[in-house]
Amino acid sequence: MKPTFQLIAFLMTCSLFAQDFAVLPQKSQSEVIDQWLEERLETVLPELMERSGIDMWLVISREYNEDPVIKTLLPSTWLAARRRTILLMYKPGPGPEVEKLAVARYDVGTQFKKAWNPEEQPNQWKRLVELIKERNPEKIGIDISEDFGHADGLNHTEYELLLENLPKSFHKKLTSAEGLAVGWLETRTASELATYKHIQGIAHDIIQQGLSEAIITPGVTSTTDVVWWYRDRIEELGLETWFHPTVDIQRSTAESKEHLRTFDNNPKPEVIRPGDVLHIDFGITYLRLNTDTQQLAYVLKADEKEVPPYLVEALSVGNRLQDILTANFKTGRTGNDILKAARTQMQAEGINGTIYTHPMGYHGHAAGPTIGMWDNQGQVPGSGDYQLYPNTVYAIELNAEVYLEEWQKPIRVMLEEGAHFDGDKVVYLNGRQKEFLTIPRQKSYLNE
Repeated sequence: MKPTFQLIAFLMTCSLFAQDFAVLPQKSQSEVIDQWLEERLETVLPELMERSGIDMWLVISREYNEDPVIKTLLPSTWLAARRRTILLMYKPGPGPEVEKLAVARYDVGTQFKKAWNPEEQPNQWKRLVELIKERNPEKIGIDISEDFGHADGLNHTEYELLLENLPKSFHKKLTSAEGLAVGWLETRTASELATYKHIQGIAHDIIQQGLSEAIITPGVTSTTDVVWWYRDRIEELGLETWFHPTVDIQRSTAESKEHLRTFDNNPKPEVIRPGDVLHIDFGITYLRLNTDTQQLAYVLKADEKEVPPYLVEALSVGNRLQDILTANFKTGRTGNDILKAARTQMQAEGINGTIYTHPMGYHGHAAGPTIGMWDNQGQVPGSGDYQLYPNTVYAIELNAEVYLEEWQKPIRVMLEEGAHFDGDKVVYLNGRQKEFLTIPRQKSYLNE
């Protein structure tokens, strides 16, 4: 039987990369997720409730129609809400204490204690109202938001039922929990950040495997073959992906128009050839955190031992644009402010670029300040007006268009790397690409 491309790629990978990455078994992953959740509820939640001025937060969901926020509050062994799950968080005053109740038939993890006995009070909504009346909060935050889908998880039916059951005197206390919800989703603890470097490192290693001679045979392997190798590899390692990867080609020939493709169109499948510049867009999900990475590779021609200098210089322009952008990250600045300042400096330096950087964390395209969009380099209403806070993570995503005399047309240097903003500076989670990957990798003992 003739071996398939997938089998050949798998066997070559096993021989070239014999050591698997340190991906925890499921039980250990569960323990880490629950430990992080407890830490976040004890440290992050009180600070954010204080910052937002909300002393009671209600997160309400029905099974399989979950609020994006509730998924981050459930323990690792809960893969969905159960029936109707209502979580009530109440901060009675200054200090770190937050009461955490589950208006449900059971405890939700170790933090949210069961506060409803259907035998005593059959109506779940009436029990919720009793709890609210007992505490008499000043502001009741609910997950409704015009600008952030992540913070808009209270569905219409649940909202109507809440209003129907809540006394009219409490209606005026209801308020959008947008700032609290976004803050909860975007803020990373020291424990999470310590591991985020490792998660980004796993993503980098998988990218480098795929963009190598272990997987790619020039003249034979197509971009689609590589994409599906990535999907198989992610599953083999026990990881998940939050989007389907893409691999595209820019080449020197006049008929190649990849630099003109808009990002609402998928790249065409093509067979990879010597002289091609490959670009990948790739992300994984591990321990509830996501990566979003774009890197570049060059397929060496028969007479080449290194990447042509003009491509090396083009990549350096992309790196310079990254530096311009991250230097403008300042606590309290909005995404729109950061974009405007970066573009002003970019243009002053003669760089033709596009910036479309976004938060990253519990979601790949996460809650927080939007810093440009590929199809909008002006003001982004709503999410672009949100301020930058410390201890947040971003996909530094952009491209620089560099004209190549050797090609008689531009190349688009598309880069994306995970980075942490600590309040003073931006630190890449696991470094960033400053050199092209080469296919094949050059072995020192083969050089002249």
